[in-house]
Amino acid sequence: MTETGLAFELQQVSFAYGPEQPVLSDVTLRIPHGSWMSLVGPNGCGKSTLAKLLGGLLAVNGGAIIVEGTPLLKETVQQIRPRIGMVFQNPDNQFIGATVEEDIAFGLEGRCLPREEMAERVKRYAEKLEISHLLSKHPAELSGGQKQRVAVAAILAMEPGIVIFDESSSMLDEKARGELLNILRDMKQSGHYTMISITHDAEEIMASDRAVVLRDGGIAADLKPSDLFGDAELLDSCRLIAPYGIRLARELEKQGVHLPAECGGEEVADALWQLYSRK
Repeated sequence: MTETGLAFELQQVSFAYGPEQPVLSDVTLRIPHGSWMSLVGPNGCGKSTLAKLLGGLLAVNGGAIIVEGTPLLKETVQQIRPRIGMVFQNPDNQFIGATVEEDIAFGLEGRCLPREEMAERVKRYAEKLEISHLLSKHPAELSGGQKQRVAVAAILAMEPGIVIFDESSSMLDEKARGELLNILRDMKQSGHYTMISITHDAEEIMASDRAVVLRDGGIAADLKPSDLFGDAELLDSCRLIAPYGIRLARELEKQGVHLPAECGGEEVADALWQLYSRK
């Protein structure tokens, strides 16, 4: 039986690329509308494969995927795909147009939208992603962070309710990763999207509502991001490092300075001042 209010329901999903290449086995998962889930785990555990299954780019070998109440099947995949946007690791692989404007408009043309609506959406999402000044540029002229902004704008212009980010920050420098994270936070704040981040980025994981750990083809844990970063063994198995703020808080704890579990830069600064004042 399916539940209402779910963007995705996975029922004992299994997938293999061949008899000798099993990837996922008996994956059962529910993802509510409007939530932001991080999917984490060691390289090769099947995260990107699961993303492709969710996006209808691959078909399950066993079990079922239900998207907003509709089973994802060969007969329904064309109906479901427009509801789901995917942003991949390398934005160069998503560029189609000769300019940023053409690239954002490309998917809209495929949906045969009126030209006036296409122009309005290109303008609106370019402004939203702060790339209006780049519309006439060729993608080759852009930085990595700018390219990823264009890729996100092109997906959001299609107005999907679900967006999957498959290692979208992994090829970006620190500044660009921070900019992308702010975009994700704004998307979450808007309440318009169900978001899935496949990521190794600690700050991105911490910003999400929930962390699902994939290991050995199955779900090893489903917990709050703060609980994930409090489990040293689980972190090690996922090849993850806790965010700097959490690591700093732990070091302060060793010095007898207590910080709340959820703290910001101001609390950390106060704690450092307390420690310094003792010297």
